[in-house]
Amino acid sequence: MTGRIWLIAGPTASGKSALGQKLAQATGGEIVNADSMQVYGGLTVITAGPGPEELAAAPHHLFGTVDPADGWSVGRWLRAASDVIADIGARGRDAIVVGGTGLYFSALTRGLADVPEIPSRVRETAAVEFAAMGEEAFRARLAEADPAAAARIAPGDRQRLSRAWEVYAATGVSLTDHQANASGALPAGSWSAVALEPPREALYARCDARLEAMAAAGALDEVRALTARNLDPALPAMKAVGVRELAAHLRGETDLATAIAAAQQETRRYAKRQTTWMRGQMGDWPRIEALDPRDQWRQFLARHPTLTG
Repeated sequence: MTGRIWLIAGPTASGKSALGQKLAQATGGEIVNADSMQVYGGLTVITAGPGPEELAAAPHHLFGTVDPADGWSVGRWLRAASDVIADIGARGRDAIVVGGTGLYFSALTRGLADVPEIPSRVRETAAVEFAAMGEEAFRARLAEADPAAAARIAPGDRQRLSRAWEVYAATGVSLTDHQANASGALPAGSWSAVALEPPREALYARCDARLEAMAAAGALDEVRALTARNLDPALPAMKAVGVRELAAHLRGETDLATAIAAAQQETRRYAKRQTTWMRGQMGDWPRIEALDPRDQWRQFLARHPTLTG
């Protein structure tokens, strides 16, 4: 017997974790993390990871299992998540994949291009060229080699622009062409999905309240321990929302209220980016627009009447 696969995506603070917990209780399922920051250990509070009560209520996978010094790629997550989902299904239980990292869901449902590892010299050269050329000229050059990538990558996304150029420079094949031969996706028809898209102002208010709660619940201690390791600031864990702002306070550069306000603003921006990404990349996923957990569950049940709750 093979269990079902459920995918629950949504911006930060939208209630996706609570919905996943409710679904796990209703199905006896197990929760799989699809948040690129919640994979790192020692950052449970600042990344809004599951606490002791949630962990006790249902089995959780890929939460806090990676050292922050080890930067995970989408490919590494996809391999790990695919193994976990297969194991859960083999035991006849439902896998409930929950998170806000759109690229993880894209890899899971569409596959991931098998791009060879890019030599460090190519990455270094691309970084130097981007700095010298500026984004406009760098994007124009990319457009000659990979027009689809140049068109779809958002303004200001230096990392993805550089990545697309690096792939072409190293392989002679555009990233778009590599992606056309993507592999590793879940079989068509094997999964059911929903995306949370609550009202913007209500979501922003919840983001603000959660940042204040995080600061009072141990986020400062987490950031203090993380920064004490003197890790490379380019590592993904160092870019978790709130880390930079709270670290500035811990260095004495700003007071706590100012740091929290800055982190709140960045969280709202992040939520907006996530929502925009979902609209563009998950436009065909069913939507739940409520923010109240009870209303979200009622809307979910309306789409899946065979469930009880």
